[in-house]
Amino acid sequence: MGVEVGGLLGLLILILDVYAIVKTIGSGSSTGGKVLWVVLILLLPVLGFLLWLVAGPSKPSYA
Repeated sequence: MGVEVGGLLGLLILILDVYAIVKTIGSGSSTGGKVLWVVLILLLPVLGFLLWLVAGPSKPSYA
């Protein structure tokens, strides 16, 4: 895998992780749940995003 492909893949992972974090912060979950998801996404970028995609908070907060 070339440097260009690795760089693009890294950029894609960063964009997806930022998206997941923004959606998590805007969700209606408890503060502890939000913190847990954000920490998981930051510590395990790929696996954390995949777990968030499958089981993360999905209801937006309209407060």
